[in-house]
Amino acid sequence: SVSEANHSVVTEFVFLGLSNSQELQIFLFLFFFVFYIAIVFGNLLIVVTVASDSRLHSPMYFLLANLSLIDLSLSSATAPKMIADFFSTRKVISFKGCLAQIFLVHFFGGSELVILMAMAFDRYTAICKPLRYTTIMCRHMCAGIVAAAWGIGFLHSVSQLAFAVNLPFCGPNEVDSFYCDLPRVIKLACTDTYRLDVMVIANSGVLTVCSFVLLITSYTIILMTIQRRPSDRSSKALSTLTAHITVVLLFFGPCIFIYAWPFPVKSLDKFLAVFYSVVTPLLNPIIYTLRNEDMKRAMRRLEKWNVNSGIKS
Repeated sequence: SVSEANHSVVTEFVFLGLSNSQELQIFLFLFFFVFYIAIVFGNLLIVVTVASDSRLHSPMYFLLANLSLIDLSLSSATAPKMIADFFSTRKVISFKGCLAQIFLVHFFGGSELVILMAMAFDRYTAICKPLRYTTIMCRHMCAGIVAAAWGIGFLHSVSQLAFAVNLPFCGPNEVDSFYCDLPRVIKLACTDTYRLDVMVIANSGVLTVCSFVLLITSYTIILMTIQRRPSDRSSKALSTLTAHITVVLLFFGPCIFIYAWPFPVKSLDKFLAVFYSVVTPLLNPIIYTLRNEDMKRAMRRLEKWNVNSGIKS
Protein backbone atom coordinates (compact mmCIF):
# COMPACT_ATOMS: atom_id res chain seq x y z
CA SER A 1 0.00 0.00 0.00
CA VAL A 2 0.89 3.67 -0.31
CA SER A 3 1.16 4.12 3.47
CA GLU A 4 3.50 1.13 3.79
CA ALA A 5 5.65 2.49 0.96
CA ASN A 6 5.85 5.88 2.66
CA HIS A 7 7.00 4.23 5.91
CA SER A 8 9.72 2.29 4.09
CA VAL A 9 11.38 5.24 2.35
CA VAL A 10 15.14 5.19 2.98
CA THR A 11 16.36 8.12 5.09
CA GLU A 12 19.98 7.00 5.48
CA PHE A 13 22.58 4.82 3.83
CA VAL A 14 25.06 2.46 5.48
CA PHE A 15 28.60 2.18 4.13
CA LEU A 16 30.12 -1.29 4.15
CA GLY A 17 33.55 0.35 4.21
CA LEU A 18 36.90 -1.13 3.25
CA SER A 19 37.16 -3.91 5.86
CA ASN A 20 35.28 -5.59 8.72
CA SER A 21 38.44 -6.44 10.66
CA GLN A 22 38.89 -4.22 13.74
CA GLU A 23 42.68 -4.56 13.69
CA LEU A 24 42.84 -3.69 9.99
CA GLN A 25 40.54 -0.71 10.49
CA ILE A 26 42.94 0.74 13.08
CA PHE A 27 45.79 0.39 10.59
CA LEU A 28 43.66 1.92 7.81
CA PHE A 29 42.72 4.82 10.09
CA LEU A 30 46.38 5.65 10.76
CA PHE A 31 47.31 5.13 7.10
CA PHE A 32 44.58 7.36 5.63
CA PHE A 33 44.88 9.95 8.41
CA VAL A 34 48.55 10.46 7.54
CA PHE A 35 47.65 10.48 3.83
CA TYR A 36 44.98 13.14 4.30
CA ILE A 37 47.26 15.37 6.38
CA ALA A 38 49.85 15.07 3.61
CA ILE A 39 47.19 15.93 1.00
CA VAL A 40 46.19 19.09 2.89
CA PHE A 41 49.78 20.14 3.54
CA GLY A 42 51.10 19.31 0.05
CA ASN A 43 48.34 20.98 -1.93
CA LEU A 44 48.17 24.05 0.30
CA LEU A 45 51.95 24.38 0.02
CA ILE A 46 51.67 24.54 -3.77
CA VAL A 47 48.86 27.13 -3.61
CA VAL A 48 50.78 29.32 -1.10
CA THR A 49 54.06 28.98 -3.02
CA VAL A 50 52.50 29.99 -6.34
CA ALA A 51 50.58 32.88 -4.76
CA SER A 52 53.58 34.26 -2.84
CA ASP A 53 56.34 33.95 -5.45
CA SER A 54 56.14 36.47 -8.31
CA ARG A 55 58.41 34.24 -10.46
CA LEU A 56 55.59 31.69 -10.57
CA HIS A 57 52.91 34.15 -11.68
CA SER A 58 52.51 32.49 -15.07
CA PRO A 59 49.59 30.60 -16.67
CA MET A 60 51.12 27.15 -16.05
CA TYR A 61 51.54 27.71 -12.31
CA PHE A 62 48.22 29.53 -12.00
CA LEU A 63 46.51 26.42 -13.40
CA LEU A 64 48.66 24.19 -11.17
CA ALA A 65 47.54 26.10 -8.07
CA ASN A 66 43.91 25.66 -9.12
CA LEU A 67 44.52 21.94 -9.70
CA SER A 68 45.92 21.65 -6.16
CA LEU A 69 42.91 23.49 -4.74
CA ILE A 70 40.54 21.14 -6.58
CA ASP A 71 42.51 18.06 -5.47
CA LEU A 72 42.28 19.20 -1.86
CA SER A 73 38.54 19.80 -2.19
CA LEU A 74 37.92 16.47 -3.95
CA SER A 75 39.69 14.53 -1.23
CA SER A 76 37.95 16.53 1.52
CA ALA A 77 34.55 15.50 0.12
CA THR A 78 35.19 11.84 1.02
CA ALA A 79 38.32 11.28 3.13
CA PRO A 80 37.30 12.91 6.48
CA LYS A 81 34.05 10.90 6.59
CA MET A 82 35.92 7.69 5.72
CA ILE A 83 38.56 8.33 8.42
CA ALA A 84 35.91 9.05 11.08
CA ASP A 85 33.95 5.91 10.11
CA PHE A 86 36.86 3.60 10.98
CA PHE A 87 35.79 3.99 14.64
CA SER A 88 32.06 3.58 13.95
CA THR A 89 30.24 0.28 14.27
CA ARG A 90 27.63 1.52 11.79
CA LYS A 91 29.00 3.74 9.04
CA VAL A 92 25.89 5.84 8.38
CA ILE A 93 25.23 8.85 6.17
CA SER A 94 21.91 10.64 5.75
CA PHE A 95 20.09 10.63 2.43
CA LYS A 96 20.81 14.34 1.95
CA GLY A 97 24.42 13.82 3.00
CA CYS A 98 24.73 11.07 0.39
CA LEU A 99 23.37 13.36 -2.33
CA ALA A 100 25.79 16.07 -1.17
CA GLN A 101 28.72 13.67 -1.58
CA ILE A 102 27.59 12.73 -5.09
CA PHE A 103 27.32 16.42 -5.96
CA LEU A 104 30.74 17.36 -4.54
CA VAL A 105 32.62 14.40 -6.03
CA HIS A 106 31.32 15.15 -9.52
CA PHE A 107 31.64 18.92 -9.06
CA PHE A 108 35.34 18.76 -8.20
CA GLY A 109 35.97 15.82 -10.53
CA GLY A 110 34.43 17.65 -13.49
CA SER A 111 36.36 20.81 -12.63
CA GLU A 112 39.64 18.88 -12.45
CA LEU A 113 38.97 17.34 -15.85
CA VAL A 114 38.70 20.82 -17.41
CA ILE A 115 41.81 22.09 -15.58
CA LEU A 116 43.85 19.12 -16.85
CA MET A 117 42.70 19.86 -20.40
CA ALA A 118 43.58 23.54 -19.90
CA MET A 119 47.05 22.57 -18.69
CA ALA A 120 47.53 20.46 -21.84
CA PHE A 121 46.42 23.43 -23.97
CA ASP A 122 48.84 25.67 -22.07
CA ARG A 123 51.78 23.32 -22.79
CA TYR A 124 50.67 22.92 -26.42
CA THR A 125 50.64 26.71 -26.87
CA ALA A 126 53.98 27.20 -25.08
CA ILE A 127 55.79 24.50 -27.10
CA CYS A 128 54.05 24.53 -30.49
CA LYS A 129 53.20 28.26 -30.72
CA PRO A 130 55.80 29.97 -28.50
CA LEU A 131 55.66 33.36 -30.28
CA ARG A 132 51.92 33.65 -29.65
CA TYR A 133 51.98 32.19 -26.10
CA THR A 134 51.70 35.44 -24.15
CA THR A 135 48.93 36.66 -26.44
CA ILE A 136 46.87 33.46 -26.22
CA MET A 137 47.44 32.61 -22.55
CA CYS A 138 46.76 36.10 -21.23
CA ARG A 139 45.36 36.89 -17.80
CA HIS A 140 41.76 37.09 -19.08
CA MET A 141 42.11 33.71 -20.79
CA CYS A 142 43.40 32.07 -17.59
CA ALA A 143 40.60 33.59 -15.51
CA GLY A 144 38.06 32.44 -18.11
CA ILE A 145 39.47 28.90 -18.10
CA VAL A 146 39.21 28.61 -14.31
CA ALA A 147 35.67 30.07 -14.32
CA ALA A 148 34.72 27.59 -17.07
CA ALA A 149 36.23 24.72 -15.05
CA TRP A 150 34.12 25.48 -11.99
CA GLY A 151 31.05 26.17 -14.15
CA ILE A 152 31.34 22.94 -16.13
CA GLY A 153 31.99 21.02 -12.91
CA PHE A 154 28.79 22.49 -11.45
CA LEU A 155 26.69 21.65 -14.53
CA HIS A 156 28.12 18.12 -14.65
CA SER A 157 27.38 17.49 -10.96
CA VAL A 158 23.84 18.85 -11.28
CA SER A 159 23.22 16.53 -14.24
CA GLN A 160 24.50 13.58 -12.19
CA LEU A 161 22.42 14.55 -9.16
CA ALA A 162 19.30 14.76 -11.34
CA PHE A 163 19.60 11.00 -11.94
CA ALA A 164 19.46 10.17 -8.23
CA VAL A 165 17.40 12.83 -6.47
CA ASN A 166 13.99 11.51 -7.58
CA LEU A 167 14.78 7.79 -7.46
CA PRO A 168 12.58 5.68 -5.14
CA PHE A 169 14.68 4.16 -2.34
CA CYS A 170 12.50 1.84 -0.29
CA GLY A 171 14.52 -1.29 0.45
CA PRO A 172 18.24 -2.00 0.69
CA ASN A 173 20.38 0.89 1.91
CA GLU A 174 23.88 -0.61 2.14
CA VAL A 175 26.45 1.06 -0.13
CA ASP A 176 29.39 -1.25 -0.83
CA SER A 177 31.95 1.53 -0.56
CA PHE A 178 33.22 4.23 1.83
CA TYR A 179 31.41 7.13 0.14
CA CYS A 180 28.34 7.77 -2.00
CA ASP A 181 28.80 7.73 -5.74
CA LEU A 182 26.14 7.49 -8.41
CA PRO A 183 26.92 4.03 -9.91
CA ARG A 184 26.66 2.41 -6.45
CA VAL A 185 23.68 4.38 -5.13
CA ILE A 186 21.36 3.89 -8.12
CA LYS A 187 21.75 0.11 -7.77
CA LEU A 188 19.81 0.42 -4.47
CA ALA A 189 16.77 2.08 -6.07
CA CYS A 190 13.45 0.23 -6.09
CA THR A 191 13.18 0.34 -9.85
CA ASP A 192 14.83 -1.01 -12.96
CA THR A 193 18.18 0.82 -13.16
CA TYR A 194 19.40 -0.49 -16.53
CA ARG A 195 18.57 2.75 -18.35
CA LEU A 196 20.10 4.80 -15.55
CA ASP A 197 23.31 2.75 -15.75
CA VAL A 198 23.45 3.45 -19.48
CA MET A 199 22.84 7.17 -18.86
CA VAL A 200 25.66 7.30 -16.29
CA ILE A 201 28.04 5.66 -18.76
CA ALA A 202 26.84 8.03 -21.49
CA ASN A 203 27.31 11.05 -19.24
CA SER A 204 30.39 10.49 -17.08
CA GLY A 205 31.88 7.57 -19.01
CA VAL A 206 31.84 9.05 -22.51
CA LEU A 207 32.92 12.46 -21.19
CA THR A 208 35.88 10.88 -19.39
CA VAL A 209 36.97 8.67 -22.30
CA CYS A 210 36.66 11.44 -24.91
CA SER A 211 38.60 13.87 -22.72
CA PHE A 212 41.30 11.26 -22.12
CA VAL A 213 41.67 10.52 -25.84
CA LEU A 214 41.83 14.26 -26.59
CA LEU A 215 44.50 14.78 -23.93
CA ILE A 216 46.65 11.87 -25.09
CA THR A 217 46.39 13.12 -28.68
CA SER A 218 47.44 16.62 -27.58
CA TYR A 219 50.43 15.34 -25.62
CA THR A 220 51.46 13.11 -28.53
CA ILE A 221 51.55 16.17 -30.83
CA ILE A 222 53.56 18.08 -28.22
CA LEU A 223 56.06 15.20 -27.85
CA MET A 224 56.51 15.01 -31.61
CA THR A 225 57.19 18.76 -31.65
CA ILE A 226 59.76 18.44 -28.86
CA GLN A 227 61.62 15.67 -30.68
CA ARG A 228 62.34 18.03 -33.59
CA ARG A 229 64.12 20.49 -31.30
CA PRO A 230 67.69 20.43 -29.92
CA SER A 231 67.98 18.25 -26.82
CA ASP A 232 69.30 21.03 -24.55
CA ARG A 233 66.23 23.17 -25.27
CA SER A 234 63.72 20.37 -24.99
CA SER A 235 64.87 18.65 -21.77
CA LYS A 236 63.02 21.05 -19.44
CA ALA A 237 59.87 20.93 -21.57
CA LEU A 238 60.03 17.14 -21.65
CA SER A 239 60.41 16.93 -17.85
CA THR A 240 57.37 19.19 -17.33
CA LEU A 241 55.40 17.26 -19.92
CA THR A 242 56.20 13.91 -18.28
CA ALA A 243 54.77 15.20 -15.00
CA HIS A 244 51.59 16.35 -16.78
CA ILE A 245 51.11 13.02 -18.57
CA THR A 246 51.65 11.09 -15.32
CA VAL A 247 48.96 13.14 -13.54
CA VAL A 248 46.55 12.64 -16.46
CA LEU A 249 47.03 8.86 -16.34
CA LEU A 250 46.58 8.79 -12.54
CA PHE A 251 43.34 10.79 -12.76
CA PHE A 252 41.71 9.25 -15.83
CA GLY A 253 42.71 5.62 -15.27
CA PRO A 254 40.44 5.07 -12.24
CA CYS A 255 37.70 7.30 -13.69
CA ILE A 256 37.45 5.24 -16.88
CA PHE A 257 37.12 1.98 -14.94
CA ILE A 258 34.62 3.42 -12.44
CA TYR A 259 32.33 5.25 -14.89
CA ALA A 260 32.91 3.75 -18.33
CA TRP A 261 33.78 0.08 -17.76
CA PRO A 262 30.55 -1.91 -18.28
CA PHE A 263 31.67 -4.94 -16.18
CA PRO A 264 32.45 -3.61 -12.70
CA VAL A 265 34.41 -5.67 -10.16
CA LYS A 266 33.55 -4.71 -6.57
CA SER A 267 37.02 -5.21 -5.07
CA LEU A 268 38.68 -3.37 -7.96
CA ASP A 269 36.13 -0.55 -7.80
CA LYS A 270 36.90 -0.02 -4.09
CA PHE A 271 40.62 0.10 -4.76
CA LEU A 272 40.15 2.55 -7.64
CA ALA A 273 37.81 4.70 -5.53
CA VAL A 274 40.53 4.96 -2.85
CA PHE A 275 43.12 5.72 -5.50
CA TYR A 276 40.93 8.38 -7.14
CA SER A 277 39.87 10.21 -3.98
CA VAL A 278 42.87 9.78 -1.65
CA VAL A 279 46.01 8.62 -3.45
CA THR A 280 45.91 10.79 -6.59
CA PRO A 281 45.39 14.11 -4.69
CA LEU A 282 48.58 13.27 -2.76
CA LEU A 283 50.62 12.11 -5.75
CA ASN A 284 49.84 15.21 -7.82
CA PRO A 285 51.75 17.70 -5.58
CA ILE A 286 54.60 15.20 -5.16
CA ILE A 287 54.94 14.75 -8.92
CA TYR A 288 54.83 18.46 -9.68
CA THR A 289 57.28 19.44 -6.94
CA LEU A 290 59.82 16.65 -7.45
CA ARG A 291 59.97 17.08 -11.24
CA ASN A 292 59.83 20.86 -11.33
CA GLU A 293 62.98 22.83 -10.52
CA ASP A 294 61.13 26.17 -10.49
CA MET A 295 58.74 24.89 -7.80
CA LYS A 296 61.59 23.48 -5.70
CA ARG A 297 63.52 26.76 -5.87
CA ALA A 298 60.38 28.74 -4.99
CA MET A 299 59.72 26.49 -1.98
CA ARG A 300 63.31 26.97 -0.79
CA ARG A 301 62.86 30.74 -1.11
CA LEU A 302 59.59 30.52 0.83
CA GLU A 303 61.27 28.45 3.55
CA LYS A 304 64.18 30.92 3.77
CA TRP A 305 61.73 33.83 4.00
CA ASN A 306 59.84 32.10 6.84
CA VAL A 307 63.09 31.40 8.70
CA ASN A 308 64.23 35.00 8.34
CA SER A 309 60.83 36.30 9.45
CA GLY A 310 61.01 34.05 12.51
CA ILE A 311 64.47 35.33 13.40
CA LYS A 312 63.44 38.99 13.05
CA SER A 313 60.35 38.52 15.21
